[in-house]
Amino acid sequence: MKAILLAGGIGSRLYPITIGVSKQLLSVYDKPMVYYPLSVLILAGISDILIICTPEHINSYKRLLGDGGQWGIKLQYQIQEYPKGIADAFILGEKFIAQDPVCLILGDNIFYGLDFYDQLKEVVDRTRYESKATIFGYTVKDPQRYGVIEFDNNNNPISIEEKPENPKSKIAVIGLYFYPNSVIQIAKSIKPSKRGELEVSDINRHFLKNNKLIVERFRRGFAWLDTGTPESLLKAGQFIETIEKRQGLKIGCLEEISFKKGFITREQLIKQAKALEGTRYGDYLLNHYS
Repeated sequence: MKAILLAGGIGSRLYPITIGVSKQLLSVYDKPMVYYPLSVLILAGISDILIICTPEHINSYKRLLGDGGQWGIKLQYQIQEYPKGIADAFILGEKFIAQDPVCLILGDNIFYGLDFYDQLKEVVDRTRYESKATIFGYTVKDPQRYGVIEFDNNNNPISIEEKPENPKSKIAVIGLYFYPNSVIQIAKSIKPSKRGELEVSDINRHFLKNNKLIVERFRRGFAWLDTGTPESLLKAGQFIETIEKRQGLKIGCLEEISFKKGFITREQLIKQAKALEGTRYGDYLLNHYS
């Protein structure tokens, strides 16, 4: 399976901060925002990843992340000239995806919870072997801002609406999607919405209509953080700080997750940690693994 990390967009809700820097490069407590979704992909066992970003910021991503070899993964980059909607990622990434199934994650989403690895493994296996799509639902208080899933009395999804004025539920579709390879042709077939974008909700409705869409509900105690506004960005940083200080463990630490997944050796981890010695991040790795 391959993955796309979508880090495009202009981050207008965070202006003027994002006039000079990509939103996904902003700090969320002690790490760049992009570390968090990238850590989810590594946790899912995906090592071949395409990062889609704007032309003015691509060099910043390459400088920060390189080719991914330090984490035992392979990173490639693709420019999105201007925002055309989430579904555009599959058209831009067609050659990269090739014949494989694909995961798409939004670069400004943070996920945290127990048993997340087990849930991801199940979804990856299902996407590979059953050719079904999977989206994730999360209860929110302001569903008007998101794609919203309607369920029947048996808890089966029956409709998906993008940013509805009158939501039929409070279950929002959040920025993590798994699709079989057919998603490329589906993305090519949909038309831009009234706001001029290729909507991922149209892709999801296609799979739903053909009985090939599964909605995973995050379990109780799971946290999903959207960092698209100044308030949510601040709250996300405070959340990460609280968890890390209480547990003494880091969230979104790419070297640690890559080591635990077997992508890099302990020696490789320590080598990278020594390059960061004297920083809180580097010292954390050295204290735990040297």
